[in-house]
Parts: sequence; C-alpha cells; structure tokens
Amino acid sequence: MILWSALLAALVGWVLAGYSEHGLILGGIVGALVGWAGRRMIRMEVATATAPLQAQIDLLATRLHEREESVPAPASMSAPAPMPTEPVVAPADPFPDEEEPVGMVGFDPAVWRAPPGTPAPAPATPAPVEPTPVAPAEPGLVEAAIARARDWLLGGNTIVRLGLVVLFVGLSFLASYAAAAGLFPIEFRLAVVAAIGVALLVTGFRTRTGRPGFGLALQGGGVAILYLTLFAAAKLYDTVPVGAAFALMIVVCAAGCALALLQRSQALALTAFAGGFAVPLLLSDGTGDVVGLFAYYTLLNLAILFIAGRRSWRLLNLLGFLATFGVMTLWEAASYQPADFAAGQVFLIVSVLIYVATGMMQARATPGRFGNVVDTTLSFGPALAGFGLQVGLVHNRPFGSAFAALGFAALYLGIAAFTMRHRRDDLRVMNETMLAIGIGFVTLAVPLALGARWTSAVWALEGAGAVWVGMRQARWMPRLFGLLLQSVAALLCLIALNVAPLVGAGFVGPVLIALALGITAWWLRMPLPHSGSRFARGYARIEAVLGDPAFLVAFGFWWLAWAVEAGRHLPPVERGGMPLPVFAGSTRALLMMLAYVGSAWGAQAIGRRLRWPVAGWPARAALIALAAGFVAEKAAGSHVLSAPDWAIWAVSIALHLHMLHRIDRDGDAAARQPIVRAAHAGGVWLGGALAIDSVLFVLERTGLSTRGAWEEAALLTTVAAILAGLTRWTRGALQGRGIPRWPLARHETDYGWYAALPVAALLVPATLLVALFSSGSADPLPYVPPLNPADLSVALALATLEWWRRAIGAANLPNPGAAALGGRAARGMIAWLAFVAVNTVWLRIAHHLLGVAWDPGALLSSFVVQTGLAILWTLVALALMVVAHRRMRRTLWLIGAALLGLTVVKLLLIDMNGSGGGARIVAFIVVGLLMLVVGYLAPLPPKGQAVTGEGR
Repeated sequence: MILWSALLAALVGWVLAGYSEHGLILGGIVGALVGWAGRRMIRMEVATATAPLQAQIDLLATRLHEREESVPAPASMSAPAPMPTEPVVAPADPFPDEEEPVGMVGFDPAVWRAPPGTPAPAPATPAPVEPTPVAPAEPGLVEAAIARARDWLLGGNTIVRLGLVVLFVGLSFLASYAAAAGLFPIEFRLAVVAAIGVALLVTGFRTRTGRPGFGLALQGGGVAILYLTLFAAAKLYDTVPVGAAFALMIVVCAAGCALALLQRSQALALTAFAGGFAVPLLLSDGTGDVVGLFAYYTLLNLAILFIAGRRSWRLLNLLGFLATFGVMTLWEAASYQPADFAAGQVFLIVSVLIYVATGMMQARATPGRFGNVVDTTLSFGPALAGFGLQVGLVHNRPFGSAFAALGFAALYLGIAAFTMRHRRDDLRVMNETMLAIGIGFVTLAVPLALGARWTSAVWALEGAGAVWVGMRQARWMPRLFGLLLQSVAALLCLIALNVAPLVGAGFVGPVLIALALGITAWWLRMPLPHSGSRFARGYARIEAVLGDPAFLVAFGFWWLAWAVEAGRHLPPVERGGMPLPVFAGSTRALLMMLAYVGSAWGAQAIGRRLRWPVAGWPARAALIALAAGFVAEKAAGSHVLSAPDWAIWAVSIALHLHMLHRIDRDGDAAARQPIVRAAHAGGVWLGGALAIDSVLFVLERTGLSTRGAWEEAALLTTVAAILAGLTRWTRGALQGRGIPRWPLARHETDYGWYAALPVAALLVPATLLVALFSSGSADPLPYVPPLNPADLSVALALATLEWWRRAIGAANLPNPGAAALGGRAARGMIAWLAFVAVNTVWLRIAHHLLGVAWDPGALLSSFVVQTGLAILWTLVALALMVVAHRRMRRTLWLIGAALLGLTVVKLLLIDMNGSGGGARIVAFIVVGLLMLVVGYLAPLPPKGQAVTGEGR
C-alpha cells in the first residue's frame, strides 16, 4: 500500500509540477506518508475486528491444553479416547476487509450448549494465559524480493535451477561470441542452440513423472532457449522472416502454456516466461525494431492472460506485469522518438487491457472472507504505470494528459459498472476498487484540463459521491474521504475565485460546490450506519456534528456564487483598459444583499417543508445582510430612494419580514430565540436608518439641505416620529389591552422596550444638540419664534420622550431599566432638557429679531440676552412654584425656588457688573416684581400634605 500510494502521489506531483523532478520526489514522499498512515489504520481495524475471535481461540487452546494434562494416557491404544465435546471455532481470516459488517459477532463459549446426551465436562480452573508474542515487522520491498529469489534458487532442486541459469547465460554468450568470430554459419549455430532447447524440453517432459522438479526445470529452460533462438534468428541475423519467427514464437508460447497447464506448474510457467521476457534484454544492441519488440511482448502477455483464465498464478501475472511495464518505461525514457508514438500507444493500450483483465481473472478465482480477494498490484499497477507512461507519450499535446486520465477513468468505471451489475456479491471488493480508481482518474482529469476553478466543482461532486457510497455501504472511510475532498474543493475554489460571467467557473464552481455540500449535509442530518469498529465509532461521533456546518458552508458558497455574479466585470473596450463593472458600486452591494436574503428565504422554505431546522438558520441572520448592504450603499455615496436601489430594498425587506413571520408561525420556542428577538428589534433600527437616509435624499433633491435649519430639524423629527410610532403601536400590547396581532403577539416587549430604548437614547442628545446649535432659520420662509424648524422639532422630541416614558411606566415591565423611567431621574432629565430648550428659544429670538450674532461669545456677552434670561428664569420659577403650590408638591416648589435663587445670583454676579444700565434696570425690576407675585400666589406647601401626581 505504501508503494502504490507513493507511486500515485509521485505521478500526480510530477504532472502538477509541470513534469519536474521536484514534484515527483515531493509527491512520492507525501504519498508514502499517506500510504503508511492508511496501512496502519487498516491494520488496526483488522486487529480490532478479529480481537474477540482471537481471544476465544486462545481461551479454548488453554482449556484444551489443561484438559490434556489432566487426562491420563490410556492403557490400551486399541480404541482412541473420546475427544472432549468442545465447539470448533474457525481460525481468523488473515485478510479481513477494511471493516467488520454490522451484526457479526464472534463465538461465545459461555452460551454454547452441547448436543443432548453429551456429558458436561468437568469445570477446570483456567491457567494464566501467556502473552501473545509480538509479530515481527513485515520485510520491505527489497528484502521481500531478495527472499523470494533465495527461496526459488534454494528451494527444491537447487543445483538444477542454478545450472539452468548458468547454461542459459552461457548459451547467450556462446551465440554472441560465435556470431562475432564467424566460426560456424549462423544457420548452423542457431540450429544447434534450438536443438539444445528442444532436447531440454523433451528430456524434462519425459522425466515429469519420476522427477517432477527436475523435469519442470528442464522444460522451463528449453522454452526460454527456443525464445532466444527465434528472436535472434529474426532480429539479429535475419535468417528467418519476422512473420515466420513470430508464428513460431506463438507455437513456443502455446507449448509452454500447454505444458504448464498440463502439469499445473507455476514454476514452469515462471521459468518459461522469465526466459521469454529476458531474451530481448540479453541480445539487444539498441538498434532493434520497436514494433517487433512490442509485438513479441504482446504475445507473451496474451499467453499470460490465457493462463490466468485457467490458473490463479499470481507470481506469473506479476512477472509479466513488471517485465512489460518496466521494459516500456526504459524504452520511453531512453529511446522514444515521435515516430514511434503509434507503436508505443498501441502496445501500451493492449498491455493495460491485458493486465486489467488478468487482475480481474485472478480476483474471480481467489475467494476470500468477504468476497473474492483483489490483488493490489494488479489492480492499481496497470492504472498507475499505464497512466504514467501515457502521460509521457502525450504530455506535449493539447489536453493530452487530461484525455489520458479520462480514458483510464472510462475504462475502470466501465468495468465497475459491468461487474457491479453481473457479479455484485462475489466481486464486491474488486467492484469498489475499480470504482475508486475510476473516480480517482476523473478527479485527476479535471485539474489537467480545466484549471483550479472547474477542478473544485468536480471534486466537490466527487466528494458527495464518495459520501453516498460510504453511506450505502455503511463504511466510514469513503465518507471521510468525501468530506475531505469537498473541503479541499471549497478551499481551492476560494483561492481561484474570479469575477466571471454567469456561465463561467466563477459562478458555476461555487454553485456545484454548494449543491454537493448541501446534499452531503442532508445525508448527515441523521446518524449514518457504520461497522461498529473503534475507528468507526470515533468517526461517527465527529460525523454527528458535521451536518449543520456542512449546510452552512453550502449556503455560503451558494450566496458567494451570486455575489460574484453581482460583482462581475466585462472585458475592457480598448486594449490595456480596465474591465468595466456590470453594476454600479451601490447596486452591486445591494444585489449581494438581495442574493443573501433571497437565498435565506428559499432555504427556510425548503427547511420547513423537509423538517430540516438548520436550513432556517440563515434566515435569522438576514438582518446582518441588510445592515451590511446599507453600510455598503452609504460608502458608495448612494441613497435608499435612488433607482434601482429602492426596488431592491423593497424586495429584501418584504422577504425579511416574511421570514420573521414564518419563524413565529413555527412556535413560541423559535420566536423567543435571542437572535430572532434581536432581528425584530434591530429591524426597527435599520428601518430608522433607512428613513433618515430617505429624508436626506429628499432634502438634497429639494435643495433644503443647504438652507436654514431644515436638515437638522428634519433628522430630529424623523427620530422622534420613530419613537412616537413605536409608542403608539406598542402601548396597548405592553399594557395588556386587546389581542395584539403579529408581530406584537410575541414581540411587544422587543418593539416597545428593546427597540425603542436605543431610539430614545439617541433622541436625548439629538434634542440637546439641535436646541443648542441650531439657529432656527426657516429660509426661504420668514422666522416665527415658536414656529421655526428648530423650536418645533425640539418640542416634538420632548413631547415624544415624555409620552414614551409614561407609556413604559404604565406597562409595569419586569425590567429594572423600565422601572427607572418612572423615577425622579428620568423626569428630571426631561425637565432639564425642556429648560434648556426654553432658553434656546430666547437665544434664537435675540438672534433673528434683536440682531445678536449666532455665536456663543456674542450671545453670552449681550446684555439684552442676559436680561431676557433672567426674566425667563424667573417666569419659569414662578410657573413651577405656582403649580407646586396648587398640587401641594413641596419638591417641585423647592426646585422653582432654587431656580429663582440662581436667577438672583446671576443678577448679582453678571447683570450688576454689566455696563448696560437700561438692561440691568429692567432685569432687576422685572425679577423683583415676579418674586413678589411668587410670594403672594405660591407660598411653600406645608409638610405632611398629600402630594398629588408625584409619580407622574
């Protein structure tokens, strides 16, 4: 497994690195590590699956051993002692599949019952079981090859085998020497060598019964010598026509096959074919005809295929595979010429087909525990070696490597489709192997042909297919592979993403990834079957939490596809120019917003229909997309009411409200989720921002934004109107009057308190700023003291704040903040704002009617302004104290008195030191008279009197 993983990764690295040796080496290292990890995991799976059975075998062996020691030897050997009645347990299969199927259990001696009438064995105390010795590590590839060569040479009749090797080499050298020295005519020399081969063949066949090992060895040597003679006669000395030589080779090959099959000797077949494959290498001078060489090797391979149909001789198949693809690799690396392309192509195709068929025949003839056993080398070898050689032949042709991968994919997928239809059960492992190889070549073909963007899309679909296969077969490894492949595809798509037309990979790639991940998420919504092994159970715990993230990632790629489409560009009109955006900046951002909201609306509909909760999650975050769209629109310098922005906003808001309505219909639990409640409250804030932006748009279009105090007054009025609308809408629901409809049926507090509180908090400083800094100019209209934009908007804001405060106080919400609105601090804040607003009304009157400049320094240094402030403060104090006296509100009266005292201090410190005598006189006289009125009309209420409306 390590070898083939290294070869596959090296091949992929070589192709992807532009046929560089660095990619070959790096890919091989990575592949070896992956293969080592995979082999280790599979071995642990096998150990886990066979551990219970092995433990039972060890226990039974211990009991048998104890029973044999406890039973004395019989006195007479005439009748064997009866064997104790024990169940027979089959030994563990040394080649288990990747996973143990669900439901298979090992034998349990505790529940086994003997047949009726069988005496129960006496109980025995089990002896301690000795620890199982640790199996030695498997030899490596080189060690295994040396061991097999040693076993062949030293096993059986070593002298005969060694003698045949020496004789074969000697005859080869003799033929070469005789040809160089010209001792005998070439025809005579070839005839002598052929006669020796025939003699060995006849002698070996005649001794096959009495001395089978000796006879088989002689027959193998004779077949190899005949191959050598015919090839030399045809290619080196031209004494036999090529056609006749090949005809005779067919006869020799057929004779060797017949002898091997007749005597059921894999050793004879190995000897014959080893000699046959070695002939061209021993006698070649580098100038031979490649067509003849390939035709010769094809005959040998056909003979191996013929034998594979009748005998499961793995070593013979491996010999032919290694010799064929090894020779072609050497030829392609050292002697390939473009003129030889057709010959090499035909030979490669035929060789791949032969050894794929050979591997299938061997699998069919090799039964195993869970179906017929598949040879790894003959399954993956023709694919990897053949593809590598094919890439070497066609890599300089347009899409040559991609078509090569597709060709191999078609071959293996076709075989898998055929065998799964006709031999589904007994060839299960081979079917899955062929399917995996075919999918692997499809995976490899995409980056070779279409680039990273299309690659990501196809890999995502393949990953979904792997998850489906793993789900159908209750196997966790294909499912894990599918998820990893989809993750790599998603990452690759993000790296290679570009802004392309609707049918380009920038759109289709993310869409296909989204579809693949969405289907995978649907499969993962519930626990999938597995084998029950330790690794399978561990992965099942991880897989159980992957369904929801997979859907969210799928939704993200779905939205990304449309977002990229909204931001795509057209080619430049002139060479060297910049690409032209299809949509303007604000429209592009809003289309991305609409893509999210529309996708969330569709996903929510699907989730409700399929009872798939995670599909409704994006709908809960739609407000974030709307807010991001508004920020992007303002950054682009556009307005909500601009065309076509208003249409996009209308559709998006309608979809958002419909999604919130669906969530409320799903039940109280869904409606009370914090993110849903935040969506309701946040929708008010977003709506307020949209309203303010619309007001600014109207002011810009009418030209009022640069004239007078219209802009700040309009903004303040808009905020106040939002708070007033919320108060009017939610007051009845908060106070429990009537039966509210959606959305107040479940969200009256969210709208009346949580949504309104930030609006009120914004309205307080906004009111203060407008009152202090707005001149109140009504240009082009004339200035009217109480009816100018600043005074009216401030008055509306103050009235709205007080109305909302009273409505929240009457609702008795179980919230400390809401309860605080009925306290003195809240009332005092609004009263202070009203006092400031009244003072600024006088400042604006002084500015517009008395000619005082609208400047803090000019206003504070004006004696007229200061006199007016003193009189105003006295009037306010008088009003407070009169009201307090009539309502017996001692605290309110003391506030008025404090203000009156502050006015006196102002007169003494500011007005008295001023140089304006007339203003000073007026101030003192008016304030003095007003104080007299206060003393007459509103004396201090006595303590202990009932206080009316103290909480209002």
